[in-house]
Amino acid sequence: MSDTDTTTTETTEVLDHWIAGGPDAGSGDRTGPVYDPARGVVAKRVRMGTADDVDRAVQVARKAFTSWGETSIAKRQQVLFAFRELLNARRDELAAILTAEHGKVLSDAAGEIARGLEVVEFACGMPHLTKGSFSLNASTDVDVYTVKEPLGVVGIISPFNFPAMVPMWFFPIAIAAGNTVVLKPSEKDPSAASWLAALLAEAGLPDGVFNVVHGDKEAVDALLVHPEVAAISFVGSTPIARYVYETATREGKRVQALGGAKNHMLVLPDADLDLAADAAVNAGFGSAGERCMAISVLVAVDPIGDDLVAKITERMARLRTGDGREGADMGPLITREHRDKVAGYLDVAGADGATVVVDGRGVQADGAAEGFWLGPSLVDHVPTDSSVYTDEIFGPVLSVVRVASYAEGVELINAVPYGNGTAIFTNDGGAARRFMRDVEVGMVGVNVPIPVPVAYHSFGGWKASMFGDAKAYGPHGVEFYTRDKTITSRWLDPSHGGINLGFPQNT
Repeated sequence: MSDTDTTTTETTEVLDHWIAGGPDAGSGDRTGPVYDPARGVVAKRVRMGTADDVDRAVQVARKAFTSWGETSIAKRQQVLFAFRELLNARRDELAAILTAEHGKVLSDAAGEIARGLEVVEFACGMPHLTKGSFSLNASTDVDVYTVKEPLGVVGIISPFNFPAMVPMWFFPIAIAAGNTVVLKPSEKDPSAASWLAALLAEAGLPDGVFNVVHGDKEAVDALLVHPEVAAISFVGSTPIARYVYETATREGKRVQALGGAKNHMLVLPDADLDLAADAAVNAGFGSAGERCMAISVLVAVDPIGDDLVAKITERMARLRTGDGREGADMGPLITREHRDKVAGYLDVAGADGATVVVDGRGVQADGAAEGFWLGPSLVDHVPTDSSVYTDEIFGPVLSVVRVASYAEGVELINAVPYGNGTAIFTNDGGAARRFMRDVEVGMVGVNVPIPVPVAYHSFGGWKASMFGDAKAYGPHGVEFYTRDKTITSRWLDPSHGGINLGFPQNT
């Protein structure tokens, strides 16, 4: 969609940046459309930040860091506790924003907020993880201790599919550690970021500690190369994650860049096929498949393929596609352009010899005709050299691949360049344990289709799904947003001294 697209009803409302504790119109005059995808209309427009806007936000954050970084841990925690209480009380308000701009149904939006709240609550307990260490008398009358200090200004670049949860994977931990933040949310559904900024201010966060600059590549690039930005956290597609990682590390920044995925679910012949079919539908079509942890490939080990496909097809027939505010099971895709791109893979599937079992292009959605609709789609016997199999489609298209054995299934999964999430469905504990060791993927589910870790572990994949050494949230998040300083200390005794040019030794 172009910035000047006028194919739908326009509105005069424009969403501003959030800088220095309040709305900011910025320095540029460029704006972009923000759609209501269930209605196919422009709901508002959003400012497109310039490099000057990013610089101003960073300078504000840098100034705020001089005091926030010295603020006591207790006072930081008080702000986060207050934010947690406000967010918990007003989560329905935020869910409505997510549904209106992203299209996910209200129950899915509520789940997104709940998973973000987990990280907020984790950050509320961070003092235990930032207390450092102390060695008394490491050498005679010499003590050695390590403290954890904040980095300074950190940048966060978040995707459209989780406009609330993904920012909350990062900023609560960054703020708890004493850093200040500049967030660049997706321009497709930006209102949640501004809403969160206002809520943080209401919770007592000082002006300038959390800033939001809306925009597109211009704002992203300015954040990646800004000399005052110490670290970048990113979630998005693999090509952009690689670009973010290479660009920011070249500038000497810490980077955690989470990329794309092609998640497989291996179903063994001994599995409960009803449970597996339920899981495949839930994990394949929740949020219209616009999840980096969605199951997009079901790997059926002979001879269960036909039975499993039949059970999935039966369940898909009961799904209702429509406006998420009206009780639908699955909502629209984020833009018309993305809807058309995903639908195009169904043409490719037929041309490549796969069988389109359920074609979502003809869905009768319960919503406006102009909505960006594509119903759940099921494609069987997908060749592994087809782009339907190799590409991250990021939509409600579930592919089925048949294999003859467990070993063939694992080999297939490990050959994929991505390594984000995977799952096995089986009643054999030995097979599950072997799979956990054999598979080359960062997050593994056993009879759990979407194995997103709880907040006190860390989220991140392997291979082309992750660039950088630190995963998101949990212990990795604490390490990412802090740096160690080690002090070797001796309080001199007047009788102790003298000249010795030898290398210091511990005695």
